[in-house]
Amino acid sequence: MLEIYLNKGVFKSFSPTNPFIYNNEINRFKGEIVSGCIAKVHSYDGDFIGYGFFNSASKIMIRILTNKEEDIDEEFFRKRIELAISHRQNLAYDNTSRLIFSEADLLPGLVVDKYADILVCQFSSLGMFRLKDMIVNILIKLLNPKGIYMRNDSSINLKEGIPLEKGFLYNEFPTKVLVKENDLLFYVDVENGQKTGYFLDQKLNRDNLKYYVKDKVVLDCFSHTGAFSLNACKHQAKKVVAVDISKLAVETILNNAKLNNFNNIEAICMDVFDYLRSDIKDIYDVIILDPPAFTKSKENVKKAYKGYKEINLQALKVLKKGGYLITFSCSYNMTLDLFLEMLRDAVKDSKRLCQMVDFKIQAPDHPTLLDGMELYLKCVILRVLD
Repeated sequence: MLEIYLNKGVFKSFSPTNPFIYNNEINRFKGEIVSGCIAKVHSYDGDFIGYGFFNSASKIMIRILTNKEEDIDEEFFRKRIELAISHRQNLAYDNTSRLIFSEADLLPGLVVDKYADILVCQFSSLGMFRLKDMIVNILIKLLNPKGIYMRNDSSINLKEGIPLEKGFLYNEFPTKVLVKENDLLFYVDVENGQKTGYFLDQKLNRDNLKYYVKDKVVLDCFSHTGAFSLNACKHQAKKVVAVDISKLAVETILNNAKLNNFNNIEAICMDVFDYLRSDIKDIYDVIILDPPAFTKSKENVKKAYKGYKEINLQALKVLKKGGYLITFSCSYNMTLDLFLEMLRDAVKDSKRLCQMVDFKIQAPDHPTLLDGMELYLKCVILRVLD
């Protein structure tokens, strides 16, 4: 087994604040250097720190798996996977859920989503990718799915030396899967849809619309497959307008509306920024802003801040008095403090008087490690008083 010794003065133990060891923290190697292998990690003086996936091509050179002296074998991974699945079973998310969420479930580089009786996997660390067949066999034994599909088509995988590919890992099946969420039906395209096909982390936030939309006119911005729109209809919105720049998204929204027998949805193919600046003042009682991540790096945070502020500012300007703004950020680097600062700036510049009435995060099948880990999904609900 490859053994790795850290620089003098660098001592790490596996914890929520320290699952990663970076390339500039490593002093020397002992043994054959093979990217994707499991390595034993020591302090400079030789004290045992833990075992982790090693990758010489990555800035994160080691992703720690455990700080215990234990065998890292199939049984090790089976127990970790069982632990992750048991949490989702406790939640009773029977039809759709994220079963495994990478580092948050102590399985770095592995995401597994469940859509009805289909599983979709993403492998984002080379070490986990090399164990793909073993992981698939464990999932089959534990869950007996109808099929398993792999979505390794994100360009971020190139940094890990993982080939960009997607395809069937177990059985073949129609890749447009009918699922149920919050008693609504959706088709999820596990082959070509966003992420693994759908944004599962908004499950409870979509259902939370029941407190705000009854008998209201609702605008759903960046509407994607229309999940927020359909939940608004379910909770008796008077009318819903969904706006997305993608023609495919608009078609999908209308198809999903038809699937659920809703006829009070209008879908508009248009840039959201342009729509919010158009003549729509005092039409909407509720505006939902769920944009894609405006930044995936710290370097672009200032630009992202301006983008978030602009859409929130324009939404606040056009909302009816007494209306609700339900606004999100899924940018990890847009921290909670920065997101709240941006909203304060937007409220000030809009010259509206607002209450903050609620705050939400991702659904509980998308856990986060507590210490030192920033929430990636933030939701703030504002009410315009004047």
